[in-house]
Amino acid sequence: MEPNDTIPAAPEASAAVPAHRPRPRGRTTLIIAAAALLGIVGGVAVGYGVQAEREPTPLAALSQPGLGYPAKPAAADRAPAPLSAAQDRRVRTDGDLRKLLVDRPKGARKAFSGPLGLDDGWEPLNQYVEDYYDDPQYMFETLAEAGLRRVASVSWVQGKHRDTTVQLIQFRSGDTHGAADHFDDQIGYMPAGTGGADDLGDAIEGSREGRYFLYPVEREAGYLPSYRARALARRGDIMLDINIFDTVPISKKYIRTLAERQLERL
Repeated sequence: MEPNDTIPAAPEASAAVPAHRPRPRGRTTLIIAAAALLGIVGGVAVGYGVQAEREPTPLAALSQPGLGYPAKPAAADRAPAPLSAAQDRRVRTDGDLRKLLVDRPKGARKAFSGPLGLDDGWEPLNQYVEDYYDDPQYMFETLAEAGLRRVASVSWVQGKHRDTTVQLIQFRSGDTHGAADHFDDQIGYMPAGTGGADDLGDAIEGSREGRYFLYPVEREAGYLPSYRARALARRGDIMLDINIFDTVPISKKYIRTLAERQLERL
């Protein structure tokens, strides 16, 4: 190429070819999901229609030739007699609860009936909690909420200082587990050293959970020693609580025998 020759101009760049537009993702998946859903709905509708057109399937016949109860009520002379008091515990416990209290031993004297001067065998709730609990107000509210129904009690004195009290604490049946809860609370702290007997106690014959306890002797200068025994048991909606105080030791046989006698009355 000669020097004087001019270099031809470069050809103009052609317009850029547009890039390939990517296909939007998810469209195919959405179409497939919609088709599957329509298939399920259609299948359910078709199946329901087929089932609705079918005749009902009859139930299998009963295996017994007859019913388990008579078609007609029994005649009055053939109706079963009501349970006796010996067979139906509720006949006894729903009556006068005081009649189920153990009898005072021969030669025993009636004990002081308390600050209210009551001597009919019924013990008001406030007197019950005042005599046996450190926090009477709390126990009053607790037992009232638990459905306490009534407390029947009998007390006597033997010799110079042996003071015995037997209490039947009854709760409302069917409304609450008051008797069981109250029994569990009392029996639960008996092995403790504070307030309890500091002992596991011994089982009362004829009671699944009942136990009797002998407390450690309490001695204080200027006073006679104090001995205590306690028995706890439960029969249905009634909790049994026996307390004995004396200035001489109380035998296990004495508290056990008294508890067994009272359980037999229930």
